[in-house]
Amino acid sequence: MKDNTVTKKRIGRQVRALRLRAEYSSYETFANDHDLPRKTYWRLEAGHNFTIDTLLRVLDIHKLSIEDFFCELKEKQAKQDIK
Repeated sequence: MKDNTVTKKRIGRQVRALRLRAEYSSYETFANDHDLPRKTYWRLEAGHNFTIDTLLRVLDIHKLSIEDFFCELKEKQAKQDIK
């Protein structure tokens, strides 16, 4: 079975970037303001095991489709690969 740790970490960094773009410096404040369990949200940003439901809920908060989220993620990876 493939270890997906790197991919989960990349997703977590992208979610964190969305939070920062929304001008939330604290993950706890973001979670509280959007009625998300703090620990669950922290796990997502940290790239630990998370559910697709949690990711979809966060993307909905940011008014972002899953397709757009992963396109942004892919674009960031392509830019890093060029460097």
